[in-house]
Amino acid sequence: MTNPGTQGKPLRLFNSLTRKVEEFHPMNRAETRIYSCGPTVYNDAHIGNLRAYVFTDTLRRALTWKGQTVKHVINITDVGHLTSDQDEGEDKMELASQKMARDIWQIADHFTRAFKDDLRKLNVLRPSLWSTATDHIQEMIACAERLQRAGVTYELPTGLYFDTTKVPNYGSLSLTPMEGQSEGARVERIEGKRNPSDFAIWRRSPETGGKRQMEWLSPWGAGAPGWHLECSVMSMKYLGSPFDIHTGGIDHREIHHCNEIAQNQACTGADHSGANWWMHNNFLVDRSGKMSKSKGEFATLTSLIKRGIHPLAFRLLCLSTHYRSELEFSPEIVAGQQVRLKRLLGAVTALRLKVAPGEWLRIPREIAYSSGASLSYPRSVLENTLSPEAQQFVQSFDGELAEDLMTPRLLPILDEVLGHAKLSPEDKLRVIASMDMVLGLNLLDTRRVDLSVRPESAPLSEQEVEALLLQRQEARKAKDFARADQIREQLNLAGIDLMDGQQPAWEWRPSLA
Repeated sequence: MTNPGTQGKPLRLFNSLTRKVEEFHPMNRAETRIYSCGPTVYNDAHIGNLRAYVFTDTLRRALTWKGQTVKHVINITDVGHLTSDQDEGEDKMELASQKMARDIWQIADHFTRAFKDDLRKLNVLRPSLWSTATDHIQEMIACAERLQRAGVTYELPTGLYFDTTKVPNYGSLSLTPMEGQSEGARVERIEGKRNPSDFAIWRRSPETGGKRQMEWLSPWGAGAPGWHLECSVMSMKYLGSPFDIHTGGIDHREIHHCNEIAQNQACTGADHSGANWWMHNNFLVDRSGKMSKSKGEFATLTSLIKRGIHPLAFRLLCLSTHYRSELEFSPEIVAGQQVRLKRLLGAVTALRLKVAPGEWLRIPREIAYSSGASLSYPRSVLENTLSPEAQQFVQSFDGELAEDLMTPRLLPILDEVLGHAKLSPEDKLRVIASMDMVLGLNLLDTRRVDLSVRPESAPLSEQEVEALLLQRQEARKAKDFARADQIREQLNLAGIDLMDGQQPAWEWRPSLA
């Protein structure tokens, strides 16, 4: 048979720059280069932020599954990002330091570690390179000097600014024509700015108010780089110009990425955006609108875990909606995905019990359990081992994946495999192993997916829950249904939902308040 990872349907991806789904071809057949806008590490990432990295991880897994080697860079923004995406407000890191009364470098280190831990829990593959903004200040100053020599900047008392009229088609990525932009809607009024859309390349520190914790000497005075400059410098340094794919949230499309493109064009002297593909995931929304840290209270992965939700249930929620569509979030919706994940794990565990250990999957363990840094396509799983019926499922999966990462259509195929009467348990497990290379749900390694997570506020300990479950099981065997119902009610009042008919390890789950 042919290998669907390399001989399947060509991968087609939506390009925000052309606003079309186009067949993807890497610039270098040996390697696809991806840059992803990383977090500003002044606080925990909210789950709306984290959706972007589940999307990019799915893209990376899809490229690898299709036979590509991927070089992936994620940046860490620890300076330069103001309290809006435009040139207004205070630096988010400096402001966090004031509010928390902590050293700014300690804050950056703490929340960088927290972010990386969130990605690990979501089974997001480690990037090829983490790139931190403050490690590249001198390169940013050198880039700003090149922009100045190119004649696209001007200096004001507040810093060095980019003149957006100096590059062709500024703002085309955002769908916002320059003549339609207004100063009041877009940026804070800064004395001397030539155009509403102009943005800071270097922000000079104010003469009053004391020295900032993060500032450097430059030809334009002591200060810090603009947020937009950072990504241009780091992406070009590690991936060249142009490279293959630049990813980020849809909010970056309107300002940040437009400014990156302007800098890339001016710095290289080429009429090129810097990346062949610009890809954006849509917002995660709650019932009151876009999820945001600015509301004061926001959902983090840690807050979900404390309420008994496993991180991979949130990953499954992200996969259930196409990355370019808004993803609705509510406690009930994510709890439903947790139930779905438990059922998948229960079904896979039941299959494994039917197969002799070591016989169902004749590939190295590190490939079968694909949450490590390296990910390779399991050719030996498919070649000369799958039945024709199993091959059809792999081909269907490949076809839907190739259509702009249509993950909502992948999940029903997984369900079909599990429920197919003619497929052997061995065939089912091999196909699921291959599919999970893309889905990243760790379905074949249930030791890594402990779904018996208890909320911190739970009135019953896990031992008490298990004891009551045992009592209820004995009551049902004795046909004492009144006692069984009484125990169910006791558990429900304690925030435990029963799932009769599931595998014993997953027959209950904490319910959400």
